[in-house]
Amino acid sequence: MLVEITEAGSGVLLDLRYATANNIAGRPLYARAAAWLHPDAAAALHRAVDLAAGLGLRIRLFDAYRPPEAQWLLHAAAGDAAATFVADPRTGSPHTRGVAVDLTLTTADGVDLDMGTGFDDLTPAAYHGATVSREAQHNRFILLGLMSTAGWDFYAKEWWHYQLFNARRYPLWSDSVLPQRIMAAG
Repeated sequence: MLVEITEAGSGVLLDLRYATANNIAGRPLYARAAAWLHPDAAAALHRAVDLAAGLGLRIRLFDAYRPPEAQWLLHAAAGDAAATFVADPRTGSPHTRGVAVDLTLTTADGVDLDMGTGFDDLTPAAYHGATVSREAQHNRFILLGLMSTAGWDFYAKEWWHYQLFNARRYPLWSDSVLPQRIMAAG
């Protein structure tokens, strides 16, 4: 079963982009803003939050569990970039398994650190190791170090995406398992 991630319970800042129009689709993909994770992923996220706090930083969470219906919408919105940036909805994604997060680091007062691109920038500038400013590369390395130490694997083409190792061993989850659906009932 998935567990809900809240600001009060986890210490993260929630900015669930797919519940807003501030995403690559230009419209909300979720009917309700809520973050859910598999208990293993929730525990790893809590470790990352604690590590970040030790450096005077916080984590802003953009996405966690993503219902399969939203995966289809996101895949369509990404167009030609979907092959690189969005997992094929036919096979599922670490997000649809509840074991992936999209996030960034902020200062203690919630100001995002410079990562060289915004979230969901579907260009090679988003890749780990891309040529970005010294400050942005430094911040990406801090995020990578925190997340790796907390038990997360990274996706080489998105600085913001982390997933549990062996993510595909976890089951796919339908939105219907949640106490309150993220997607519009239909």
